[in-house]
Amino acid sequence: MSLPEDHRRIVFLDRDGVINRDSPHYIKSWTEFEFLPRSLDALRRLTDHGFETIIITNQSGVGRQMITLDVLADMHCRMQEQIRHNGGDLLDIFYCPHLPGDGCNCRKPLPGLIQTACRMHNIEPDQTIMVGDSAKDIDCAHNAGCGAAVLVKTGNGIKAQAELRSKNRQVDYVAEDLYAAVEWIAEREVPKVR
Repeated sequence: MSLPEDHRRIVFLDRDGVINRDSPHYIKSWTEFEFLPRSLDALRRLTDHGFETIIITNQSGVGRQMITLDVLADMHCRMQEQIRHNGGDLLDIFYCPHLPGDGCNCRKPLPGLIQTACRMHNIEPDQTIMVGDSAKDIDCAHNAGCGAAVLVKTGNGIKAQAELRSKNRQVDYVAEDLYAAVEWIAEREVPKVR
């Protein structure tokens, strides 16, 4: 099977609990940011296989005044440097800084962040895959019309798996971690030659 030359492979990733360790106290600085085991390898593999990766993340620590936009931008810059240093790449990062009660359209499970990313980068949502560790991530993928949704067991994944099951919500694949999710994603399509 071969894919059209212009076929883009887009993977949306949640950040906390998927790429880095999550914290109930929020990740408020680079010193609190810790990549999960194998996540840098997973990001490199996505890049090697020709996938474009976009982070879609709720960051209500900004709205709670626990972290400034400047600190968040610095953290994302350092994160991108580490990812590039290890052979991976990010196309973009989209975040929601709002509180749950703010009534925005960008806080997951609402689809605003993915819709914005799709508009900005000329992406067809049904050709994308969302990877997350929460029921909100999976619901966001469905609400945005993503082609597939993958739950990882890291972060809040075990709790989310039970929550999704109790609400009879579908997930396309449950992976031990981001690396295992990438293996499943890579098997779905013929890799693009770089």
